[in-house]
Amino acid sequence: MTKHIARKRFGQNFLTDQQVLTDIISCINPQQDESMVEIGPGLAAMTRLLLDGLQALHVVELDRDLVARLKKSFDPTKLTIHEGDALKFDFVTIPVNPGKKLRIVGNLPYNISSPLLFHLAEYADQVEDQHFMLQKEVVERMVAEPGGKEYGRLSVMLQWRYHMELLFIVPPTAFDPPPRVDSAIVRMIPKKEKLPCKLENLELVVTKSFSQRRKTIRNCVAGLFDEQQLQSVGIDPQLRAEAIPLEQYVALANLLP
Repeated sequence: MTKHIARKRFGQNFLTDQQVLTDIISCINPQQDESMVEIGPGLAAMTRLLLDGLQALHVVELDRDLVARLKKSFDPTKLTIHEGDALKFDFVTIPVNPGKKLRIVGNLPYNISSPLLFHLAEYADQVEDQHFMLQKEVVERMVAEPGGKEYGRLSVMLQWRYHMELLFIVPPTAFDPPPRVDSAIVRMIPKKEKLPCKLENLELVVTKSFSQRRKTIRNCVAGLFDEQQLQSVGIDPQLRAEAIPLEQYVALANLLP
């Protein structure tokens, strides 16, 4: 089979380091009776290892050339290929065994990582867990605590839905071609009971709050809340958005109709 040339427009960097692949599979720990989907299988380095532990696997791949390679390389009764954009894919369409939830894994394209994470959050109630390779900087933002520059909209919105953990760092040398940045593996487990709140209210509050990071929260949410309302949920109006924890953003969102 001819060598596949990585395409920049698809954000392709193929993981080739066998030890890193083994470590990722160990973290995922696939079991025979589980329903799993891999986003962006690429040259199938992880796909093959996943199938060693699964009865069957679903994959979502956008690149037609890679889809053709996958079809030639795998038994269709073991690997179900969904050709298309993961940003538009309906993950509910993947069949799940009784009593089980869907598990999602993948080496996510860095150029669409944030919108893809928000798209996947829509399915959190149907998902057991997610294991992703992402740009290290993105994972640090996902798991960030209040008080640092990494903490922002991505942190708050994802932490409302998931328990998250940065598992380990992956260097550029593990890929072909090597990216210019470090990568990281993150585990995301949907919360069984998230803080009660309307999603659209929380999105509005968080987006407004982080729209001008150098300004105080009072100025950022002017028009939505006054100082008295901020103080009513324990927020100092002089604080910046990055200093405010998830619980207080939820409390603010719950002040909206």
